[in-house]
Amino acid sequence: MQLCEHFEFAINGLKEDFEADIYVTGSNSEFLSKDISTVFRGRSTEIKVFPLSFEEFMNHVPGDYETLFKEYIMYGGMPNLLELASSAERDNYLSNLMDTVLLRDIVDRHHLRNVNLFYALVDFLLSNIGSYVSANNIANYFRSNGYKNVDSDTIGSYLEYLCDAFLFYKVQRYDIKGKEYLKTLNKYYVCDLGLRNVRMNYRQMEQTHMLENLIYLDLLRRGYVVDIGKNNDKEIDFVVRKAERLWYIQVAYTLSGEGKLEQEIKPFEKIDDGFIKEAINTGKSKEMSNHKLLVTKNKGNIPAAASAAPLIDEEGRVFSEIRCLSPSLL
Repeated sequence: MQLCEHFEFAINGLKEDFEADIYVTGSNSEFLSKDISTVFRGRSTEIKVFPLSFEEFMNHVPGDYETLFKEYIMYGGMPNLLELASSAERDNYLSNLMDTVLLRDIVDRHHLRNVNLFYALVDFLLSNIGSYVSANNIANYFRSNGYKNVDSDTIGSYLEYLCDAFLFYKVQRYDIKGKEYLKTLNKYYVCDLGLRNVRMNYRQMEQTHMLENLIYLDLLRRGYVVDIGKNNDKEIDFVVRKAERLWYIQVAYTLSGEGKLEQEIKPFEKIDDGFIKEAINTGKSKEMSNHKLLVTKNKGNIPAAASAAPLIDEEGRVFSEIRCLSPSLL
């Protein structure tokens, strides 16, 4: 569509003449999200298409929950994977897709000259999903590793290109007490873990950060605004908003181990705005696997029948909830 000069006038004309709903798709390399807003001058609504959720994946692939989750976190949710049986075919498909996005949608479109630096930045982000980064500290990192003439402006432009192409998502930090966005240090999550893993040759399979990435994508898929929360000197993985609804989420692959549960819910303390607080895990911890543990802030344990076990404060108010990961979450 984007190859037809002035096509936007034809689209707008059809809409006005026939009062029709018209769906327009195009290649990212020629027609990015910000271009659509300019071309149609507020007359369009953008529909973002994501890889398959875990629930959608399970609806199309036979198998038990645990096996399918391992497969999903390894290869991601690109729909064409459903047609590929072998690991070699999947690796080849994901690798070609990643190379196409990087080369056509970014390198060629923006006429990048320092291609080696750009690819090094991509690998750096893939190695640090869920970690705090900034254009300035990334530039310092590359200068200390032998890249000359690297500045934060160049890194900042490259980061913007990667987000424009929907390969990465930038997540800002929000000061819960000060009720403002912080200007330094953000996190970047990749659009699909399969693309990430094949590029990294399946190295650095850090489970908690990968789980964070999956949950972040699912929150976006559901139309939520997602930030990182700063509560004094503590970090809350996600502050989630939609209209007047708001809640706080901590993500942990497991809650087993001495002090692990207390560590995960500690950032929730002194947030007394009444909104829901949740700690989400995979159910790998023995004491949480049956979904029937209710934990109070004074460390008293009470059995509960609910599958999402609330945490109750000393006054008997719901302080937080613990949920084991399920297909409906992803």
